[in-house]
Amino acid sequence: MSVKFEVSFAKSVRLNGGLAILLKDTDSELPAGAESADPANVFAKAARIARFTAKGLSSLDIVAPEGSPVDRIIVIGTGKAKELSAHDWLKLGGGAAAKIRNVEKAAIFIDVPGAEAKAAADFALGMLLRAYSFDTYKTKKNGDDDKNGTPKTVKVTIVTSNAVAAKKLFAASEAIADGVILARDLVNEPPNVLGPAEFAAKAKGLEKLGVEVEILTEREMRRLGMGALLGVAQGSVRPPRLVIMQWKGGKPKDRPVAFVGKGVVFDTGGISIKPAAGMEDMKGDMGGAAAVTGLMHALAARGAKVNAIGVIGLVENMPDGNAQRPGDIVTSMSGQTIEVINTDAEGRLVLCDALWYTNDRFKPQFMINLATLTGAILVALGNLHAGLFSNDDKLANELTAAGLATNERLWRMPLGKDYDKMIDSKFADMKNTGGRHAGSITAAQFLKRFVQETPWAHLDIAGTAMGSIQDEINQSWGSGFGVRLLDELVRQNYES
Repeated sequence: MSVKFEVSFAKSVRLNGGLAILLKDTDSELPAGAESADPANVFAKAARIARFTAKGLSSLDIVAPEGSPVDRIIVIGTGKAKELSAHDWLKLGGGAAAKIRNVEKAAIFIDVPGAEAKAAADFALGMLLRAYSFDTYKTKKNGDDDKNGTPKTVKVTIVTSNAVAAKKLFAASEAIADGVILARDLVNEPPNVLGPAEFAAKAKGLEKLGVEVEILTEREMRRLGMGALLGVAQGSVRPPRLVIMQWKGGKPKDRPVAFVGKGVVFDTGGISIKPAAGMEDMKGDMGGAAAVTGLMHALAARGAKVNAIGVIGLVENMPDGNAQRPGDIVTSMSGQTIEVINTDAEGRLVLCDALWYTNDRFKPQFMINLATLTGAILVALGNLHAGLFSNDDKLANELTAAGLATNERLWRMPLGKDYDKMIDSKFADMKNTGGRHAGSITAAQFLKRFVQETPWAHLDIAGTAMGSIQDEINQSWGSGFGVRLLDELVRQNYES
């Protein structure tokens, strides 16, 4: 992170140098804060010359404005402010963050029509998400960092009549931002640094927030009969881990909600090895586990009134002499046997044991698993939606609504008994892939065999967790997709 924003909220501010950012609605004559930052109304002439119409995310930059107490004014258009969604406010915050350079302080006036306290908090959240960059391993930092590589801190005052309420709401927004940033960091880390044990140690760090964390080793998983997960890990010299995170923010009698993440810290494809081109991206094959870890951070940091379980299966898939072979048959924790047709269909083998364990031990209200599971979902949906598969319409509808609210969008895909036939095996209870056709669906159909009657959803985030489209609130390769989505799901539907 090359710039760090220290955000505060105030009803008014005394301007003396620095930068002022003013939001401008298309239906208002002057931008918010014009009386304080632009008493000479330099804006009117500048806007006329530049043909500035305050279209959403457009900007007008005024340097050394005459008669102003600040050194620079940037006016950002909102379009019709009363029509802005929560995500629009995030984008405005990200757009403002992108404009802040080479200053120590900035005042941002946001009181356009419809700018309630929640809008101010969302604006600030957008700023924090946009500020993120992963440059840990660059020895030559960019100009925003000091000589020791420490990010430059910019003091930002968001000026709004709803300052008190916005400050209170921002505490939760900041917790969510930290969860997203944790998930992004985990996905961006190089695979030689972040193995299963190192990832587990990162999750263990959530204990400082009050999360209870258990880490199961290979020996304990073997005792539990997790043959599917262990089969994936056997080709790597780095031993697997299963991490169980518990946040107990609800009433003791309340059944928990559960989130399960695929954590393949690097995926070569195993014996069914992947092509060399682009294989470096497979350090991100733990995007599901990263999202679950980031979510647990967010829930705990904001004190969510819910009992939540996060389980992540952490393995490395390597083509060692001891690696699992196509044709091997493994026995999962459920007792069901699986013929391994393709060792590159490994994520579902990790998840099936993690799902069974979670369901058997915790008896949750629902289970949601996240996984960068199939390239087929990219073919179907590109980078703009994650695939949603579910055995429960209520849960699917709640997830879809949360996706629309956060712009972490989902598209529901089909499940059905006819697809089951594609993963029937001649030699075992099932095989781990049904071939190229309907690849995302047969993967979900495989997972469905390990959830019994529990409401369940599978999110295939292969197109959205890494290498997704960059926008106003994300300039990172690892996006942290899923953290805001699932926090919204919990907040709107499951907190007591």
